[in-house]
This record gives sequence, C-alpha cells and structure tokens, in this order.
Amino acid sequence: MKLRISGADSYLYTGGKPHDPALPAVVLIHGAGHDHSVWNHQARALAHHGYSVLAPDLPGHGRSEGAPLASIEDLAGWLNDLLVVLDIPRAVLVGHSMGSLIALHTAAHYADRVSRLVLIGSVAPMPVAPALLDAARADRDLAHAMINQWSFAPTTALGQSPTPGFALTLMNRRLMERQAEGVLATDLAACNAYRAGLDAAALVRCPVAMICGDRDQMTPFRATQPLQQALANAPGGARIITIKDAGHATMAEAPDAVTDSIRGFLTQTT
Repeated sequence: MKLRISGADSYLYTGGKPHDPALPAVVLIHGAGHDHSVWNHQARALAHHGYSVLAPDLPGHGRSEGAPLASIEDLAGWLNDLLVVLDIPRAVLVGHSMGSLIALHTAAHYADRVSRLVLIGSVAPMPVAPALLDAARADRDLAHAMINQWSFAPTTALGQSPTPGFALTLMNRRLMERQAEGVLATDLAACNAYRAGLDAAALVRCPVAMICGDRDQMTPFRATQPLQQALANAPGGARIITIKDAGHATMAEAPDAVTDSIRGFLTQTT
C-alpha cells in the first residue's frame, strides 16, 4: 500500500493481507541498499498468522519517493511518523543491519510506541570498511560485489539455496542494482556515522531478541557483545538466537529459521 509520510509517498508491503489496526502490528525494516522485498517470507508468514505486517521501503528506496535520509536518527524519526500516520499506538519493530539501528534508536527515543524489538545482524557501533564506503560512492558494481562476498555463508556463495533454482547472490545483486544512484552510499555512511547505539540500547525497556547468523562476516557474533551488554536494562536482557550456517543475509539464507525465531519470540511471556 501507499502512504503519505513526511511529505512523500511511501510504499509498505503488508504480506498479502490488508493492514488491520485491530491486530498487533509488526514493522519490518530493511537494511542498506535494500527494500521491503528482503522480508517477503517473514512478512507473508506473520501476516497469515495473526499480525498486521508493515514492511516499508525507506525513503528513496524501492517504490518510496524522496531522497534517502542521511542519518539513523532521521530514519528513526521517519519510522515514528509512519506509526503516527497509521495511528498505531504500539508496534513490534524488527530490523536487519541498518534497519536494526533504526529500530534500536526508535525503541530508545520513541519508547511508548515500541512493544518488542528484534535486531537481526546487528552490532553497535556498526563501522563500515573504508574500501566499501569508497566503492559505494565511486563504483557501485565493485561495492555490490564486496557486499555479496561478505553477506553470505560459504555454501550459499557456492550456489546452495533454501529454494531450488534461486541463486541468492544474484538476487541480492539485482536488488541492490535497482536502487537509485547514491542510495547505498548514503545508507552505509549513515551506519558508519551512527555512534549512539550503545547509549540507545541502555534506554530500551521492552523485550529484545538478537538474531545472529553463525557465519556472519559483516556483523559477526563476537562483535555483538557490547550491544548485548548495553541491553541489560531490557526485561530479561537481550535474548540471543543463533541461526546455524547463515551469514549476514539471514532472512534469505534461513527464511524458515528466522520466521520461526521471530514468531517464537513474539509469543514468549516476559
């Protein structure tokens, strides 16, 4: 569906079901250089099992108008505007990579609107290699190749896929290629510049789950510990869910495991 947010038309995928304000809302927030389609499996599953799903294309991404926003703080403000426009009092936020930083900042600074928080492929801070930043600005093809090299587990890079006939690395490359010029560079710069993640985590007071691929090279499990520790004030602390044989592109490489992990967390009592 299309929605006017912050003065621009924005696209939101709803998982094949219309948005229903009577159901608990789950907002799925994509990462750098991507759009809502990275959530297709999770969105459909949640929408058909009792949730109202909203998977937006962030500004300037996919089918959403406007320029990409240059900071995680601005993106969190935009996400809050989305909840205000739809009159959603409280929502579950699920974010991947850059999207996890947006979700984290929103949960910290718009806390009344967030009931639960799921962070996938998340670390704070989230530095980006200078070579990738440079490539994103000057040579998109090289940047896309670098991201594909670092985003997938070795078996996926060799062609393994949970869906026969689908090459995940090629699909990811085409997804990044269809974003407008400058989108990836803006997104990666926003991740690299965001230094408020641990302070934001200390403010989170809703239940939190962190989903980590055990073969993730971009946000490896060992690098998640500062964020885990900073989330100590969340009820029960951060729940850690490890997805076996998955890299940073966790939702694509292990769609069922990620979906089951999210659904299991949403049904847990605090």
